[in-house]
Amino acid sequence: MLEAVDVSLRFGGVRALTDVSFAVRRGEVFSIIGPNGAGKTSMVNCISGRYRPTEGAIRYRGQDVTRLRPNRRAAIGIGRTFQNLALFGHMTVLDNIMVGRHHLMKRGFLPGMLYWFGGAQREEIEHRRAVEAIIDFLEIQQVRKTIAGTLPYGLRKRVELARAMALQPQLILLDEPMAGMNLEEKEDMARYILDLNEEWGMTVLMIEHDMGVVMDISHRVMVLDFGRKIAEGTPEAVLADPQVRRAYLGEADETIPEAVPA
Repeated sequence: MLEAVDVSLRFGGVRALTDVSFAVRRGEVFSIIGPNGAGKTSMVNCISGRYRPTEGAIRYRGQDVTRLRPNRRAAIGIGRTFQNLALFGHMTVLDNIMVGRHHLMKRGFLPGMLYWFGGAQREEIEHRRAVEAIIDFLEIQQVRKTIAGTLPYGLRKRVELARAMALQPQLILLDEPMAGMNLEEKEDMARYILDLNEEWGMTVLMIEHDMGVVMDISHRVMVLDFGRKIAEGTPEAVLADPQVRRAYLGEADETIPEAVPA
């Protein structure tokens, strides 16, 4: 589904990523973890198109997308959420989610004329139906007409996920989807992510600091440290890796606490 090949990213003399390579398989939950400043968000920004790698390539479904703009990547099936919420705070929840349908709507002068004469109402109904299905899935019916900026943080995180889902992506990039949430909210979000993967058929690439969640729901995990990949594999294998223990704990003989089953 996705392949990063020797991706490096520099900002002046600062190296955010150095020769990072990995592949995400279709239908899996793939997590990127690492200490603060390890380059996790930089990697996701390279995949989504916010950053262009200094070196290396990003391939999506066999196509080189390294130079594609973010809107073109969205159009071919890559959606994302942001670590810092990027909602339109003055708009309702419903309108924020509808923004995610924008690239699926007809556009241009001539198509627009034909559109108004030949089925505007039908298309509007189809988009509304798709959005309502997402609202029901994420259990945010009660806030659908609420101004997004007035919602509690946990609900705003859910609305951001809803907008990314509205793109109908085949690959969804989740940048710390559970940051700032309480335990109950994290459990709900973990369930939504699993259902996205298993029921909605989306491949998930996730950055997350909650090690318990990562180990519970991920098929495979990659670890970054100072912009370099130091480990990749199943959650169990990654936890047992001495380099990972050093990166997180500073000592090779300590262990990361085991994840508590949900």
